[in-house]
Amino acid sequence: MPDIRILSAEEARAAIPALSEVLADCVTGGASVGFMQPYGLEDAEPYWLDVADAVAAGSSLLLVAKLDGRIVGTVQVSAAQMPNQPHRGDLKKLLVHRSARGRGLARLLMEAAEREAAARGKTLLVLDTATGSDAEAIYPRLGWQRVGVIPDYALWPEGGFCGTTLFYKRLA
Repeated sequence: MPDIRILSAEEARAAIPALSEVLADCVTGGASVGFMQPYGLEDAEPYWLDVADAVAAGSSLLLVAKLDGRIVGTVQVSAAQMPNQPHRGDLKKLLVHRSARGRGLARLLMEAAEREAAARGKTLLVLDTATGSDAEAIYPRLGWQRVGVIPDYALWPEGGFCGTTLFYKRLA
């Protein structure tokens, strides 16, 4: 049974090796999440240190999925917005290790992220994902509304342009 939980800043710092493993696996597997190949554990550590700092500052929530005590997935909700956007959050970096896919972890992480964002007063979440990626198909099944595509928004980890598809979801 998967364990989905929110990490404190201290827990996030302690989990950096496991989080780095998930991120490096996803980038190596071709996920366009901001990083280029080759990408290893040492490349991921500075990113997760920044995330832990954002958690400590209260500007981000970091959720993880554990199987058999091992972190195999993660997602973030950025809660820090401009003064005219206190109701909005940005969903970021939904990642599931390739060895743990097909078990509903992405759905469980998303549902938990949405619940936690709503509990903190967020009524609207937004995200973007690589157009044509496996991840793009997940969000409509979870009730997210597709807004459109920005072409040539980023690069695939192995090179070459990819578009990004924008989504939003209103929270009850």
